[in-house]
Amino acid sequence: MRRYQKELEKAKEAAREAGRIIRKSYATLRPSDVTEKRLNDLVTTVDLESQDAIVSILRESFPNDFIIAEENLRPEINGGIDRKRARRWYIDPLDGTPNYIHAFPVFAASLGLEEPNGRGIVLGVTFDPMRDELFHAIRGEGAFLNDERIEVSGISDKSKTLFLTGFPFRSRKYLDDYLKTFKFFFNNARGIRRAGSATLDLAYVAAGRAEAFWELTLSPWDMAAGIVLIEEAGGRVTDFFGENDLLRNGHIVASNGLFHEWMCEEIQKVFPKGREYTVD
Repeated sequence: MRRYQKELEKAKEAAREAGRIIRKSYATLRPSDVTEKRLNDLVTTVDLESQDAIVSILRESFPNDFIIAEENLRPEINGGIDRKRARRWYIDPLDGTPNYIHAFPVFAASLGLEEPNGRGIVLGVTFDPMRDELFHAIRGEGAFLNDERIEVSGISDKSKTLFLTGFPFRSRKYLDDYLKTFKFFFNNARGIRRAGSATLDLAYVAAGRAEAFWELTLSPWDMAAGIVLIEEAGGRVTDFFGENDLLRNGHIVASNGLFHEWMCEEIQKVFPKGREYTVD
């Protein structure tokens, strides 16, 4: 068996089970099913049920791995496991919760596996239950959509590109600065889309459906799967400063690699290196 095949099988199983839960309750939520964690940062009963299903599958199969998830985990889930030494699973059980609440059909479940000691994200799975699209990648083995190989776009002419982004809803103090980057790229690209699910946006860049994505102050579970998907599809992923610190700082630039430095340079004119950009 090739390396990470069991992990891939279980990640796919977990993502599909989360997708089943998500679809089952689609367009049926009541106000009592929704809680606001902080301003415009929402969680539903479906997020929690989906996360429980994913965690259950991973914990049964990989008892020594550390699990990091968007919604708070019970402390006993990782009891006794050393986060620094263990492999780490990043889980987003429902990325695009506001979309889901409004029955806007753009959301996904996502899992990424990180090896310790700086070896990075080695596996990623993103599942769109509304379109039955499952994206996956294993480090060194390529990226796939429903088991068909995918590659990033080959477009290098900026005027013919489609960019994806997300608004800084948890960091609204940076909105004016963010809009400066939006205006610049809007004036240089063919178009920009903000659909509301970062993990799907990254999968779409990997599949060549768009040429680039940028956003600030994301969480690791928003990015983990997308990092390996895009890199294995032939693209490039860094933080705003062209470095690999994005899981810590949350600032991501993802592209087909043909104008990545240009994007980072333009973003740094607004968000210079050396400053900390934090959530509200």
